[in-house]
Amino acid sequence: MSPGKWLRTSLLLLICALFVLHSIYLPRIPLLDTLERATYDIRLRMTVPGGVDDRIIIADIDEKSLAALGHWPWDRGILAQFMDVMFDHYQVKSLGYDVLFAEPDTDPGVSALRSMAEKELRSDRQFQRIWKDLGPALNFDQRFADSFRDRQVVLGYVFAHGQSSQLNVLPPPAAELPEDFAGRLGLPQPHGFSGNLEVLQSTAWGGGFFDNPTIDIDGVFRRVPLLQEFEGKLYGSLALSMVRASGNDPSIELILDTQSNYPFVDALRLGDQIVPLAPLATVLVPYRGGANSFPYYSISDILEKKIPQEQLRGRIVLVGSSAPGLKDQRTTPLETTYPGVEVHANLIAGLLDNNIKRQPGWIIAVEFFLLLTISVVLGVINARLEPMRSLLVTMGALAAVVGGNLYAWNSGLVLPLASPVGLILFIFVFQTLWGFFVEARDKRMLAKLFGQYIPPELVEEMAESPEKISVSGESRDMTVLFSDVRGFTTISEGLEPQALTQLMNEMLTPMTHVIHHHRGTIDKYMGDAIMAFWGAPLEDPDNARHALEAGLEMVKALPGINQRFREKGWPEINIGVGLNSGLMSVGNMGSEFRMAYTVMGDAVNLGSRLEGLTKQYGVNIIVSEFTRAKVPDYCFLELDRVKVKGKDEPVVIFEPLGATSEQSEETLHRLERFHSALSEYREQRWSTAEQSLLKLAEEEPDRKIYQVYLERIAHFKEDPPDIDWDGVFTHTSK
Repeated sequence: MSPGKWLRTSLLLLICALFVLHSIYLPRIPLLDTLERATYDIRLRMTVPGGVDDRIIIADIDEKSLAALGHWPWDRGILAQFMDVMFDHYQVKSLGYDVLFAEPDTDPGVSALRSMAEKELRSDRQFQRIWKDLGPALNFDQRFADSFRDRQVVLGYVFAHGQSSQLNVLPPPAAELPEDFAGRLGLPQPHGFSGNLEVLQSTAWGGGFFDNPTIDIDGVFRRVPLLQEFEGKLYGSLALSMVRASGNDPSIELILDTQSNYPFVDALRLGDQIVPLAPLATVLVPYRGGANSFPYYSISDILEKKIPQEQLRGRIVLVGSSAPGLKDQRTTPLETTYPGVEVHANLIAGLLDNNIKRQPGWIIAVEFFLLLTISVVLGVINARLEPMRSLLVTMGALAAVVGGNLYAWNSGLVLPLASPVGLILFIFVFQTLWGFFVEARDKRMLAKLFGQYIPPELVEEMAESPEKISVSGESRDMTVLFSDVRGFTTISEGLEPQALTQLMNEMLTPMTHVIHHHRGTIDKYMGDAIMAFWGAPLEDPDNARHALEAGLEMVKALPGINQRFREKGWPEINIGVGLNSGLMSVGNMGSEFRMAYTVMGDAVNLGSRLEGLTKQYGVNIIVSEFTRAKVPDYCFLELDRVKVKGKDEPVVIFEPLGATSEQSEETLHRLERFHSALSEYREQRWSTAEQSLLKLAEEEPDRKIYQVYLERIAHFKEDPPDIDWDGVFTHTSK
């Protein structure tokens, strides 16, 4: 792997590893957590049912009530009257206070009378008799407490997590912790509390906390705990206590996951209902919609019995406030100023409907394996695709992840969305930017170096392994091709310069396309000649085959080219092609003024000489024995054993006829007869060879090779060769 690919892969793996480790908290990435909260809010807003749920009523301490009854806190006698109206006249099912009664009712007049009864008028029998009859009626806390008796009343209180002070009393615990699990279940563990007056709490049905120690870091109420652990006992939230008070006090049982070293509460059994719990015994608040998703009724109207009975009968009631200065506002996924009392109302409704969304602990494993799969699959696939296909794959992956996530959401399961979507987008952006800024730069550099020599698709391949590309000189086993137009001088003399230029362009362009199509590298154009090679700058184990296929296709392209030339009134052309394979030097060669990527060596020179012999043997293509040996499945006509100018060693040359499997029986038989005649010629059996060649020439009068050997035989009959003659013909010209 090239250094560039190593760097690209390493960076991609590093970022993917951070995403994967994020899923198992090693460590968490704050940005992803922020995005996850945002995607949760979006999904919630998209799927809230809306409408008004009239099963739960808000008894509102509003401006109208304050104007009628005075500032808050009201006389507890008024609240006692309110309780009697709610349960006796309206017959509500249960009532909970999202209000804390931590201080006694201190009416100044009552306090003055009590002080006089205990001091100044202690010995006044008439006063003491009147006080004894009047005193209980003026004990508003007791009157308020008495209004709770035999009624489903739940008082709210607050746990303290930063201090250990304890104010007033707590209600009885909701349940006992299982033995040996105190402090081990990951429940919120407050240090203190602010409770209600004992006289009130002792007569109420129960109580429930309305603080939220699990609020998200951005201050948004997405989840609330149903339980908190204090001094080894379990206490329920206001919403949970209201549901129990409204449903014949169903029992509570913790469903624990104890398989790991860190046991936790997986769910809560509430009577026959299973409530799924997230970490810290929290539940995701199933918001119904924005503010006013539940009916509000002014307490002053309730006291005056202005509300029709059927609108309150059998309902669950929460006492809260919408008055300025008393209003309890919360930030929720739906609104930034949301009535806190409605948070409890939404949760009560969710518990009644059993539609609490699940976010169990094993989701960590789902996120881990999902991110790992995305990293491996998309990291490998996108690295191999062009930008448009990579975009399509990315869009498909996003659709699958988002679609699956929404399906799970609608099924009640909350799966992480930001991390898989973020990873998919990151991989695409990273691969795209890397391709644009790094690989494109490398490709531009390669195109600058080799663009004039090789086709664009080879530049793409070279960019995949740039470490294998070198412009410095090196020796390689390669194949070289030389092509030349026959009789070009005569052609050029008969054309105007402009027409000649156009003719050359229209001849060289299709020939170059053929060479590029077969993975060849253009070395140079030399007037009417083309020099090309295979095996550099990209190594090509099949360089001989590709070069041979290119040469054959160049010859096949001639009729089409000549047809266009005839239509333009230009002369027809014919070409000769020479091919040779062997060890060659390749690289940037030249001077400080001009460099060119080219090949050199004896093997190159031989290829040039072979092209020059094509006219003498009457063929379009000549290949050397070295090229022939590398393409064993092709059929070749052996032309000669020759010594070319500049070389002392003889070489056998051939004309390629095409793939052996494509040759007819007649062609193969004629080829065998010619090779037999060639053997007779080299054995100096002139007459026998002559008779064989005459028969072949009669069958194929247009094939010049027969005439070449008939002329040589005629010469040798008159002037026999030396006794050590080896059948090699020496060419003295290029």
